[in-house]
Formats: sequence, structure tokens, C-alpha cells
Amino acid sequence: MQIAQYLKALAAQALHALYGIETDAAQVTINETKPEFEGDYTIVLFQYVKQARKSPEAMGQEMGAWMLANSEENLTAFNVIKGFLNLSVADAYWIHFLENHYQPDYGRHAGNGKKVMVEYSSPNTNKPLHLGHLRNNFLGWSIAELYKWNGYDVRKTCIVNDRGVHICKSMLAWQKFGNGATPESTGMKGDHLVGDFYVQFENALRKEAAPLQEQLLAGESIAALDEAIAAKATLLFQKLQEAGLPAEKKAEITDELKDIARNATTLMQEVRQMLLKWEQGDEETINIWRMMNGWVYAGFDTTYNRIGSDFQTIYYESETYLLGKQYVDEGLAKGVFYKKEDGSVWIDLTAEGLDEKLVLRKDGTSVYITQDIGLAKRKYEDYPMEQSIYVIGDEQNYHMDVLQLICKKLGMPFADGIHHLSYGMVDLPTGRMKSREGTVVDADDLCDEMEKVAAAKTEELGKVEGFTQEELQQLYHTLGLGALKFFLLRVDPKKRMVFNPEESIDFHGFTGPFVQYSFARIQSALRKASWEQPTAPATLAADTVLQPLEKQLIVLLEQFPQVLHNACAEMNPSLVAIYAFTLASQFNSFYARHSITKAENESARQLRLHICALTAHVIQNSMQVLGIAVPARM
Repeated sequence: MQIAQYLKALAAQALHALYGIETDAAQVTINETKPEFEGDYTIVLFQYVKQARKSPEAMGQEMGAWMLANSEENLTAFNVIKGFLNLSVADAYWIHFLENHYQPDYGRHAGNGKKVMVEYSSPNTNKPLHLGHLRNNFLGWSIAELYKWNGYDVRKTCIVNDRGVHICKSMLAWQKFGNGATPESTGMKGDHLVGDFYVQFENALRKEAAPLQEQLLAGESIAALDEAIAAKATLLFQKLQEAGLPAEKKAEITDELKDIARNATTLMQEVRQMLLKWEQGDEETINIWRMMNGWVYAGFDTTYNRIGSDFQTIYYESETYLLGKQYVDEGLAKGVFYKKEDGSVWIDLTAEGLDEKLVLRKDGTSVYITQDIGLAKRKYEDYPMEQSIYVIGDEQNYHMDVLQLICKKLGMPFADGIHHLSYGMVDLPTGRMKSREGTVVDADDLCDEMEKVAAAKTEELGKVEGFTQEELQQLYHTLGLGALKFFLLRVDPKKRMVFNPEESIDFHGFTGPFVQYSFARIQSALRKASWEQPTAPATLAADTVLQPLEKQLIVLLEQFPQVLHNACAEMNPSLVAIYAFTLASQFNSFYARHSITKAENESARQLRLHICALTAHVIQNSMQVLGIAVPARM
């Protein structure tokens, strides 16, 4: 039990003993004491004053005296500032903590027997992984790691979107423009090659669609449109001519007309025909699909290995897209769904603040939500878990709300455990990325760039002496990838962010390399002192008086398990990143002020060595939770 939890429990006991107030210790508010006041932790009393029938000051004096007398010498003093009870923790407590927490895996919680599934990455096989995928992968992997450190059994999964119109676009472009190109013949990574064909398709589509779009925007008809779509285009054009139409609505209608024109092109007709052939099992189409997907999977594997991303189970949309239709029949029987006159099946979620949602088309084919219901059930059958976490961008908030609501209405046992970890998109300083236009930043290219920046910064600081060329390459990879992960994880997942490579790798800022350098600095100090990791609790001088910077560092180290707990509960790895940076900063202040080799006496030397060793463990563990390696020397 950390000291904060101990003090909350002690405060709850005091409230009962003095005033008969029954309260859960978890409800007691406790904070670190502000620097301008004396003390280590502060209990907030205002919420209990009315029940105690005491003034805040009188209540604080009585509570403080009771807690001091019953603290088993863990407290040395208290003071009261209005309704705030400031408590001073005995140095002996911190010394005892340091003596008994010497294990390298300090912070890891015992197993609780609960299961969690984390789904992340979820790429399309028509393009390589890009910067947006990196934030997704780093978040998903780190969330899984946080749950592991908090005692859960974790299954990491990925759903690969390997079928559909977007895949057929790359396939058709390869047929039309590829001239039999392969990764081997071009020297290109397979996912990059396929991604290039997707961009080629979009460029050709734009060229073919441009005159058709001009026709529709001029109110002219297109021969290729069927009667219903032509009528819709006419209505949209008429709407576009209305006086006083807001610019936002005008842009929306214009985009809709442009999409109609795109879908009227021969290229899109060929794509739809190819998808139909795939669904019918046409041998030639299936062979091209398997070949090109194979190129992409090989490319994905290379990137995943490079960035340290992995999965226990991978699901493929080509194997799951027919799932879920059986639950539509069950839902109809239960009255969860209803059928319209045209035969399509819907669910009405207006009472829940949403709207009506299609779950089965009139021709009997499923839509994405239907597939996702089936996949959710399949995942639960494969791995019966208490919680199923989906790491998906915030543009899918509505879809995930619908999925959970439908699963609840169908009475599925996993429904309450569905959680959408909704995260914001990543932009570049130049603006938003667009796959269709080929303006995305490929993950591989970004990793290459990060390693180059790491090399330049390291050489600029003159930190390359004594390294072989092979060791330097490994160091640049460790620093570059660490900078990238830390920068993307240091921001609350819910927030949209801008990624700047140069800023991310500053050795003196709120960055991964700063934390990595601090770890290497500690390792250097421990090597100079010939430190050996203890195999049993240490014995430090009982009468040691801690210096302020020593105590601040130990207090921060003691909080690490709670930081991991909070980060897991909030599904927010940025709490760990912030903690690691704060710890590294405080260590550097301590190290600059207090000598180890020239300590005042052997007791002080041993104390500081133990502080250094535990700080190294905690920095390493914090960064490991973020998926970041820390070099022993820099």
C-alpha cells in the first residue's frame, strides 16, 4: 500500500473515531502538499465539516492529533491551513520503502485473473502503414502493456481490412498500369508498391471524373447514371441554386455531386465488377488478390517488427464480412430490429439519442455494423474477456456507440465490456494527410527520417565516442523510435495533435531522448560506483536525515505503482510519459546537487546509490510500458 492510500485509510478511521462519520477511504481527497506549505500530503476536510459540526480549523487540529497518535510513527507532524490538513511523513518511512523496493520489476501489480482484449492497428491492404497508424499502434500496444502491468491477462488483436472497393482499386490499377510489376522487379517494399497503385488509380479516376463533375455542377445530365441517381443529381443541383444557401451546406452538396460523378466513371464500374467477381470466387481475381495482399502482409510485418508492434490474433475482413447476419434474424425475433417494406432491416436508436441504423440491405447483404456485431461475438468466443477495447480514431465515435447499443439490446454477454478508446488524428505542421492524394507520411519513411535526425543530433552533441558503427546504428534506431513513440504518446489520446520530427528529438525538452539520456546517465554513475543489484532487502542507516532533493525523488518513486494504476484506469499512456519525464528531471536536479562518489559519508553514498538504482528501474519500466527501449550508454 502506497503512503497516500495509507493516509486516506487513516483519515477514514479518524473520521469514524472522532465524529462517527462513515466514509470509504477511497472517497477521502488527498493531494501532495503545495511547495509553499510544510508537509508532504494534504487531506481536504471541507466535505466533512458539516457532519462533524466543527469549524475547519478545529476539525483539522483534532484530525491531525488523532492521525499522528495512531500512525505507527509514520507521521512526524501536522499543520492546518483552513480546511486543509498538511501531514509530514517520517524519513524512516521513506528509508524503509527504499530498502524494500529493490526489484527490477517494481511497479508490477499481482495477477487478478481478469481478461482484456485490445484491438488496434486495423490497416487496409491498399496502402502502407502511415503516421496515423503509428499513433494507433503505439496507443494500442501501450494500453495492452498497461493492463499487463496492472495484473490482467491481455490478448492483442488486429482486424485487417483486406477486401472491398478500396482493395479492388489497387488491384485494377496493377492490371492497367503495372506491366507485371512485383516487389522483386521494382525493388520496392510490397505495401509501398500496392499503395502506389492505389494513388495511380485515384489520379486516373480524378482525371476521368473531372468533366463529368463539371457537367453535374452545370446542371447537365450524364448518360451513365441510372434513373434514380440522375434524379438525385438533379435535386441536388436545384438545391445548390437556392438563394442564401450556407457555404458549408453548398460545399457538402458539391462534394455529393462530385461523388456521383466519380461513381459514374468507367473506372469505378470496373472496380465494382471486380469486387463482384471476388465475391463470386472468380479464380483470376482471387489469385491477384492473394498475390497483392501477400506483398502487403510482408511489408506490414517488416514495419511491425521495426516499430515493435505485435498481435496474438489477427482477424481478416475477408473471413469475417459474412458474420453477423444470423444475429439479424435473432434480433428480428426479439423485436430489436424491424423490417421495412423493401426488405431491408433496421434498428431504431432514436430513444438513445442516435437515429435509425441499417443492419441488412434489401438484397440481404450485410453492412459494416452487421459484420462488426459478428466479429465482436467471434472475439468473445475465442477469448472470453471482461473488457474489449477498440483503439479507433474519433471519427468512428458514432459507429462504436451503435455497435455497443446493438450488442446490449441483443443481450450479448460482452456488450457492457466494449470500450472505444477514441483518439484524435495526427496532423503535420503542413496540415492534414490524405491517402487518395498520396500526401500521407509513410511509417517507414518517417522511421528513416527519425533515425537520421537522431544521428545528426547525437553527432552534434559529440556523444559518439567509443561506439562501433553497428552500435551507433542501433543507438540511432533506439533514439529515433523512442522520440517518435514518446512524442505521440505524451499527448492525451483524446486530443488531436501535430507531429514535428525536429521537436520530438530535442535532448533537453519534454522528449523521449531526454528521458533516455537520463537513464544512461544513471547507468554511468552506477558503473563508476561498481554497483551490483541487491538480491535481498538492503539495510540503510536508520538515523539518516534525507536532504530535500533526495526525499522528493523517493516520494516520486513511491508513487509509480499508482501512476500505472491511474494510467490504466483512464486508458491514458500520457500519464506515464509525463511521470517518466518528471522523474528524469528531478533525478537530474538531485544528481547535480548531490555527489555520489564524494558523498559526505558511506551512509549517504549507499542511500544515493539505492536512489539511483531504483530510479533507473522505474525509468526503464515507465518507458517499457510505452514500448521504448533505454540505452545503457549514450
